[in-house]
Amino acid sequence: MSGSDDIRTVVREKYGEIADQGGTCCDQGTGCGCGCVGDTLNAIGYTAEQAAAIPEGANLGLGCGNPLAYADARPGETVLDLGSGAGIDCFLAAREVGPTGRAIGVDMTPAMTERARANAARGGYANVEFRLGEIEHLPVADASVDLVISNCVINLSPHKDQVFREAFRALKPGGRIVVSDLVLTQPLPPDLQQRVDLLVGCVAGASLRDDYLRMMREAGFTGVEIAAESGYEVGLTNLAPDGDERDAFSAVRSVKVRATKP
Repeated sequence: MSGSDDIRTVVREKYGEIADQGGTCCDQGTGCGCGCVGDTLNAIGYTAEQAAAIPEGANLGLGCGNPLAYADARPGETVLDLGSGAGIDCFLAAREVGPTGRAIGVDMTPAMTERARANAARGGYANVEFRLGEIEHLPVADASVDLVISNCVINLSPHKDQVFREAFRALKPGGRIVVSDLVLTQPLPPDLQQRVDLLVGCVAGASLRDDYLRMMREAGFTGVEIAAESGYEVGLTNLAPDGDERDAFSAVRSVKVRATKP
């Protein structure tokens, strides 16, 4: 599993299975996705009010934080969610931007997009739209959105630099990007970098923290800053109590990063 196409295929297939099976990855007992957070939304930054507002079927336990907590989404804005999954953050963003705003989700997994659209239809969300596409090639017009968010997805991309360039292209001047993601403080051992379960678990594909921030700056963003950072204990739940794997996970950090398009 070394090529970009191979990585995308593995990720698309695994997340398609999650969407088709329903429930959270915790319910499935697979340790899939970016941790097992189905019943611990508060642990990664969602308020009780937000948790109560999430439509049934939208929370698949795949996030590693709450980007909206640092985004200051405003009424009337257009929000773009990279790797929107079943729609959890899009639906919450739609509440914040109100009926005069829009929330657009982009996901490359057909089953996820279909599930998100069904969730939107059941909930009567008129200001939410889900589009099938890759976050490296966003199906949105230039300078058409006010805010880009993403929740534990960019780490899955084999071309993170291109993801940030695309986000920059889609934003209006003065627009913001706020992402919650996993990064590393030191490289993982080579054998762990090749593990498929750690790839879909958002760890094997994670960048070093400084490289992640550098790619954002090189895409053109200014004011790049880490708004919050913590360890990622949620991701340790399916590991053995000792050993090299658990030691390696000590290098995994959950970050909330924000920046601006000049």
